[in-house]
Amino acid sequence: MIEGSFVSVALILALAVVAGALAKLLRQPIIVSYIIVGILAGPTAFNLVEGADEIRLFAKFGIAILLFLVGLKLDFHMIRTTGKVAAIAGLAQVLFTAVVGFGIALLFGLDVTTAAYVAVALTFSSTIIIIKLLGDKRQLDRLYGRIAVGILIIQDILVVVAMVVIVTIGTPGASPLEDLTQTLVFSVVFLGLVALISKFVLQRALDWVAKSPELTLLFGVAWAIVLAAASSLIGLSMEIGAFVAGVALASTAYRESLGARMVSLRDVMLLFFFIELGASLTFADALGQLLPAIVLSIFVLVGKPLIIFAIMGWMGYRSATSFRTGVALAQISEFSLILVALGYSLGQIDSSVLSLITLVGVITITVSSYLILYSEQLLAKAHGFMEIFERKSNDSVDEERESHNYDAIVIGAGRFGSEVISGLCAKGSSVLAVEMDPEARAKAKELGAETLFGDVSDPEFAKMLPIHQTLTIICTAPDRATNTVLLQSLKYLGYEGELYLTALDNQTAELFEKEERVTTIRPLKMAAANIIKGLSKEE
Repeated sequence: MIEGSFVSVALILALAVVAGALAKLLRQPIIVSYIIVGILAGPTAFNLVEGADEIRLFAKFGIAILLFLVGLKLDFHMIRTTGKVAAIAGLAQVLFTAVVGFGIALLFGLDVTTAAYVAVALTFSSTIIIIKLLGDKRQLDRLYGRIAVGILIIQDILVVVAMVVIVTIGTPGASPLEDLTQTLVFSVVFLGLVALISKFVLQRALDWVAKSPELTLLFGVAWAIVLAAASSLIGLSMEIGAFVAGVALASTAYRESLGARMVSLRDVMLLFFFIELGASLTFADALGQLLPAIVLSIFVLVGKPLIIFAIMGWMGYRSATSFRTGVALAQISEFSLILVALGYSLGQIDSSVLSLITLVGVITITVSSYLILYSEQLLAKAHGFMEIFERKSNDSVDEERESHNYDAIVIGAGRFGSEVISGLCAKGSSVLAVEMDPEARAKAKELGAETLFGDVSDPEFAKMLPIHQTLTIICTAPDRATNTVLLQSLKYLGYEGELYLTALDNQTAELFEKEERVTTIRPLKMAAANIIKGLSKEE
């Protein structure tokens, strides 16, 4: 049995690699290939799914890590800066999409419960797709990228609430009201215990664990899975525990670094969710749902952006910002598939609804990926149309005016870095200090800087830096490797501001001086010059 399951998983992974390579050639996110692999591995095609229990376990791990990372992205600083537009546009879009989607589903003859599932599934946009594609375009920290992520945060909170309601009402037992009351009480107790652990234990534990990158990753995975299991044991859903585990770490300095390390693990584990989903689909169901899937997909691709255009235009945002934000959200989410799979497992909907939402997912994710990739070309063509949604006033919110939140990002908060941070903060500059050492971060915070945990020598972490929110980046780390990796990463990411790099020797200095917009810092030469200058005065 184990041997058969092992061979099955090996074949599925091989198929996933081939499908992933094809998706890359077609400039599609890998999640599209996961959905296709799930269908091909199921009974519709190759029927590779053996050891259903093992696949289901891996699928649960994938969902738990996904929800953990969603909670980890619950950035309260971002909510403060884009909270108003994210809340208003996000809630309006969810309400509009749900109402119209419910009506369309009823027109196709679906019953009320099924239509409600379809309506809810259409409302959410894909966190994975948007984060991935905007990250690749180096625009995640642009104004429209921050607004899109803020709307995703609102949606993610709503999807967790929806999961709680579905599990509570759909589970056999007492009356729905009693179930909801019990769930609410258990949730409050659970959240209270996690809050106490977070306040008195978690930060200290992370400060110690963070000294080892490998242990940090292991801690993150264990924390997510343990809280998911604990939540399940006390009668709450696994999803609540995983989400709360992420939220507990969202306000720590380790959020970005931990998230960057766990994304790849999430992507691999989510594959098994789509395998399990594919095993539930049939070709006959898919053909029967083709027409409603096309109609619903057109609605998602057109309706979602329109409501974002209208709301953001009413709030005073420029048409370019509204267009980019709306286009980014024009797809359904991986959570849409998780929700309908949950409803199917509870017996509230049948496999035809799984097929319908899966088809809508494939269509909208595929088309919206190209819309996001070519959004600038589309914006140029749609400029006249977008003027309809723009409020004609001088106080319209401009993309460029809202982009620069930090006067400087300082890499390294050691002895040299702390002096730089102290000087900048004393002048009233807003500074983001990036440092691994907890003591150095604490000192930087005392000096008035915001802090972020991270290893900039890791090229993946550089993608997490808010580089478009500053015009100045200063690296005070003394080692050549960190400065060189940072230089190459920022060139790849298209950073156009001023960059200060530290060089301790002539060879490194000569390398940096060849680069445009790079100023070389020579701390040893500066110290020697100051000493000589001081001696000259004494004479």
